[in-house]
Amino acid sequence: MNHDNHLVQALSNLPHGAEFRFIDELTELRPGESAQARWRLKGGEAFLRGHFPGHPLLPGVIMIEALAQLGGILAQTRSGIAPLKDLRLTAVRQFKILGSIEPGQTLLIEARLEGALAGVLQVSGTLTDETGQRLATGTVVLAGQAE
Repeated sequence: MNHDNHLVQALSNLPHGAEFRFIDELTELRPGESAQARWRLKGGEAFLRGHFPGHPLLPGVIMIEALAQLGGILAQTRSGIAPLKDLRLTAVRQFKILGSIEPGQTLLIEARLEGALAGVLQVSGTLTDETGQRLATGTVVLAGQAE
């Protein structure tokens, strides 16, 4: 499988529907180790109507979810380990939200798989805007069941 096909396959492993997918493109993938992705805030997302009227901003919880989704890709691409069923976000640790983006801007997500034990995985990451300004950092825990 060539590099581009590998990225497309990893992205298609996300269980989320299009309305709740916060990754548009994987830009780098080291299976089971680290990944980078991007997601563009388009402006028509339903949550922006209330966050905030007249000055829409990406909610911090969506940044946490974007990191969890990229972590899910890492979890499902570990070499020699079968994908986990029902993989879910189960904890958020030491997450700091330092900024946000507006419609038309792109969120850049970097994730590293820090550890795994049975069906529990810890993923740390950094989220930035296109200029490199750090918007958030933190760690999420994902859990699933071995098939």
